[in-house]
Amino acid sequence: MSEKHTVCAYCGVGCGLIVEEGITTDLRPDPEHPANLGRLCAKGANLMETLSPRGRLLQPLLHGTHVSWSRAVEHVAERFGSIIERHGPDAVAFYVSGQMLTEDYYVANKLMKGFIGSANIDTNSRLCMASTVAGHIRAFGADTVPGCYQDLEEAEMVVLVGSNMASCHPVLFQRILDVRARGRGPYLVVIDPRRSETAQQADLHLALRPGSDGFLFCGLLNHMWKLGRVDFAFLERHVHGFVEALEAVTDFDLRHTAELCGLDQAVLADFMTRFTLTERVVTAFSQGINQSSSGTDKVNAIINCHLATGRIGKPGAGPFSLTGQGNAMGGREVGGLANQLAAHMKLENPEHRRLVADFWGASNMAERAGLKAIDLFEAVAEGRVKALWVACTNPLVSLPNADRVRQALAKCELLVVSECMAHTETAAFADVLLPAATWGEKSGTVTNSERVISRQRGFRRPLGEARPDWAAFAAVGRAMGFQEAFTYANPAAIFREYAALSGLGNDGTRDFDISGLADLTDAQYEELQPVQWPVNREYPQGRARFFDDGRFFHPDGRARMLPIQPRFPNLTVDGNHDLLLLTGRVADQWHTMSRTGGLAALRRRDEEPFVAMHPVDAAERGIDQVVSGLVRVETRYGGFLSRVRVTEDQPMGSMFAPFHWNDTFAWDAKVNSAVNPTVDPLSGQPELKATPASIHPLEVGWHGFVISSGELTFEDPLYWVRIPGDGYVRHELAFAQLPSRCDAWARELLGLDDDYGEWLFFGDEAAGSYRAANLLNGRLRACLFLAREYRLPSRRWLETLFLKENLEHRERRGLLAGALV
Repeated sequence: MSEKHTVCAYCGVGCGLIVEEGITTDLRPDPEHPANLGRLCAKGANLMETLSPRGRLLQPLLHGTHVSWSRAVEHVAERFGSIIERHGPDAVAFYVSGQMLTEDYYVANKLMKGFIGSANIDTNSRLCMASTVAGHIRAFGADTVPGCYQDLEEAEMVVLVGSNMASCHPVLFQRILDVRARGRGPYLVVIDPRRSETAQQADLHLALRPGSDGFLFCGLLNHMWKLGRVDFAFLERHVHGFVEALEAVTDFDLRHTAELCGLDQAVLADFMTRFTLTERVVTAFSQGINQSSSGTDKVNAIINCHLATGRIGKPGAGPFSLTGQGNAMGGREVGGLANQLAAHMKLENPEHRRLVADFWGASNMAERAGLKAIDLFEAVAEGRVKALWVACTNPLVSLPNADRVRQALAKCELLVVSECMAHTETAAFADVLLPAATWGEKSGTVTNSERVISRQRGFRRPLGEARPDWAAFAAVGRAMGFQEAFTYANPAAIFREYAALSGLGNDGTRDFDISGLADLTDAQYEELQPVQWPVNREYPQGRARFFDDGRFFHPDGRARMLPIQPRFPNLTVDGNHDLLLLTGRVADQWHTMSRTGGLAALRRRDEEPFVAMHPVDAAERGIDQVVSGLVRVETRYGGFLSRVRVTEDQPMGSMFAPFHWNDTFAWDAKVNSAVNPTVDPLSGQPELKATPASIHPLEVGWHGFVISSGELTFEDPLYWVRIPGDGYVRHELAFAQLPSRCDAWARELLGLDDDYGEWLFFGDEAAGSYRAANLLNGRLRACLFLAREYRLPSRRWLETLFLKENLEHRERRGLLAGALV
């Protein structure tokens, strides 16, 4: 057997994996990888199960017809060229993804910004970490992550704000728990409106008012000043803007801050004093900070507290951004955002543009920032962007105000979609579908949250005609006439070019520099071990921490503290929408579920879409009386169906819903159809955490479920959700009413011919119950249970019957009862 070291495809932790190839292919965590050190979460452990050919896109499609790659590429190049000739380069755009490898990102960015001549390339990382990027640049002069994972273990105190780390970065959270289990800290504080899975394990949980994080950190800065714990020596040598930043927070005394945040004053004082007096503090933040219309200010309010006390660039101390996607950092490095240039160079800097243009031999270099994600899709809806290439993402589910995105894609003159799956919401609108290689099939690099570059190695041939994303972009570039710029033989050639560019004109004034890797041979690239950038003459083995020398990346070498004026989301909560909808993730699902939703092992914890709310809110609206828990949530943008979870872990006045479910796995369950598209004016990141909403019981005539050997489709349901199992698929159902001829309807519903197999039927109109089952040669193929009242038999026993080759007599007798009789 042979071994290949690769990296997980999911979150920004960047866990190392070892794949053993033989008669079967096995996967285990890499004990030597610096990110996970032998740990693995449930999603990573089930990655091999995602390599099934089921549902894959295997050939290029042009208007739904199979065509060759050359024909598809020719069509895309001709249409792009025609639209550019008629309307200019800004009439085309790319929307890419933090799921792409760095080499993919680099080629796409080069094609759009260097040769098409527009900066209209943005990424779904705009929804993830754009506010951090903007905050880093304002404070440090570059998008620099100061610290490393080891700081979380060396800290005396870790503050998690806007981060449900236990669910979203579980392996990193386990590293913290392991250190605590050994009795050497850190003291764990979780700042989150919800009592999340992470908060349940905290020493202190600050359940602050949603959207008030900025006020809290402004109050903290004021508190540290009043306690005399500001590091004046550090400020004098290394920071500008302290006086202005302090003046901006003078009104945020302890009482006022507690009032604004909805916190007990004594509890808040304990946190602030402990933070002030503890030397080694890491403040780790994620989407709860970033996904806000004032996310950049929140990031800078956090950084201000660390700069004011000199707690940055030191072991166990600093602000730490936890990226969402596996290669969100790689996308930031290559300029995957519409307002950036490759290798952390600045698009608005003429000298940087000249350097990149000369290096690329670019014939038509973009000179101004392009459209950020929300504005980009609005431009598509308005007809200003006429051609769009979407790669490795499903914006019809992941973007806020998703129904507006649907309208935009329906109007788009040319939509190209690179996808590994044949059927996604976005792919359904594509004029051209290009089959993309997926994890396990493609090779390149990714960068995790602590700046570690790792090799993601392919160990299987791409299915069908699937190709890596970089190859698709390069082929279109060549077909558009830019042959010399896109003649890459393999990912190693792309990486060498990218590494050389990072060192171009870089005399230490730019943080990102991997020029020490620019001369790797193909063999050396193949064997590249995880390394933390920068990697150059000064740091040939990488660098764990930035700013330990007090040198930042503004021209004068000093950091900047910003005068922050925090604000709540600009929301109108009225009688119609009197609750606040918060969104997020669950531990076992990823993005829009195209990779994880079909795996039985990952659906057991959260089988159905849900919305969580407090018991008092539920009682006031009669939701606690809804036996089935089926509800509809509405906002001014749209709505979705869900089961309700009534829990005291959710604060009063708000609801929480994970955004993963979509039309493939549930009916009318797209949470982002209802979500606020307002953006941060600096970062362009949308306000995904705060939308005024209402909730209402769903009026149901019949409840039920069906278990079958395959997936089913339904006519006019009120609700359905598809739940995969081992050897079966279960659908939970709700209907307004049933037809008069139920037996014929059941046959049609289950997709089984009248005379095929043995049918069992039972109906009791008076009792409001209907049941049906089908067997073939003694084996169960489908069973259906419906009732007016939400009183249905246990699914578990029925599900076990699908594993049996031949049902026993008593199992057949109990089949329509739903239990052994």
